[in-house]
Amino acid sequence: MTPGPATADPAAAAPPPVAPRSAIPSVALLVTLGVLAVTAIRPFDGPTWWLEVAPILIATPILVATKRRWPWTGLLYGLLAVHAVILAVGGHYTYAHVPFGEWMRDVLHTERNPYDRLGHLAQGFIPAIAFREMLLRATPLQKGKAVFFLVLACCLAVSALYELVEWLTSVTAGDASLEFLGVQGDVWDAQWDMLFALIGAILGQLLLGRLHDRAIFRLTGKLPD
Repeated sequence: MTPGPATADPAAAAPPPVAPRSAIPSVALLVTLGVLAVTAIRPFDGPTWWLEVAPILIATPILVATKRRWPWTGLLYGLLAVHAVILAVGGHYTYAHVPFGEWMRDVLHTERNPYDRLGHLAQGFIPAIAFREMLLRATPLQKGKAVFFLVLACCLAVSALYELVEWLTSVTAGDASLEFLGVQGDVWDAQWDMLFALIGAILGQLLLGRLHDRAIFRLTGKLPD
């Protein structure tokens, strides 16, 4: 007797989960383009604005071009839009003169405008989610101490690279680069910047880890291991 065709495994035949369309990437893009347009109008120092928004001008086209092939979570798109706002506002006023930072200085009774510290805190907080998502989705690594440490290392590397860019700018542009550097008279500014980026990377993973896991599940249909 000839055996009949094997019964297909229903689980194997089921199509992979499809993430529902989200408006977050489009809204994040509109916010980013809007803040670029607004802050480009009569900035405090034109060259400083260009230097500060350079990461936005580089990252945005890449994110748009790769969205179909590699969509990121809505959480990350939203955070990147927030980061774009922080960078563009800092570029428009320069970090030493942002009005919100002046208000913070009066409230905290500090000697310098702390908006720069906020920017470097975000430089760790937000990229931490990007590196975490990359490691959990594109590598065999699983959640745990190794991923946590690698995210910190990546964020510190980005912060150190940024400080090297600032150093190179100061060497090549001299006094014209002072607004971009934003040291405000602090000889330890680079070290403080990297420390705040490290703190931001720690806080980002601790505060948003579970929310990020759920965002990955909504996008891929699979919880990070």
